[in-house]
Amino acid sequence: MRNTTRKGFTLIELLIVVVIIGILAAIAIPKFANTKEKAYLASMKSDLRNMATVQEGYFSDFQVYTNGTAANQGGSTASLSGFVPSAGVRVVAANTGGTGWSATAAHSATTRTCAIFIGVAAVTPATVEAEPKCN
Repeated sequence: MRNTTRKGFTLIELLIVVVIIGILAAIAIPKFANTKEKAYLASMKSDLRNMATVQEGYFSDFQVYTNGTAANQGGSTASLSGFVPSAGVRVVAANTGGTGWSATAAHSATTRTCAIFIGVAAVTPATVEAEPKCN
């Protein structure tokens, strides 16, 4: 009798494993393709909620809402009443004296925008007062 010891895997076994991994990747990749876009939108919405806090604090001190641009893009930052948005985000706020304000946010990595408004007419894409909304 011949006593042979087999070490390693055959080519068929390796090909089957590669095919199974390929099938799993084909299923998983589309499910995670939108995660970056969702993260950018969440970042913009969070910054708009933070802008609401800044606006109300500013109004409490000066009885008027602030306006201007706050940005954190390309390694440089610009603050608005001490507010600096998340990385890659630019927030533009507009006031209407003491009656209200609105703000829009854009991210450098997406073409979508978000908006919020309080005490003024609706700003696209926001439709409900004090609720950040993205297009």
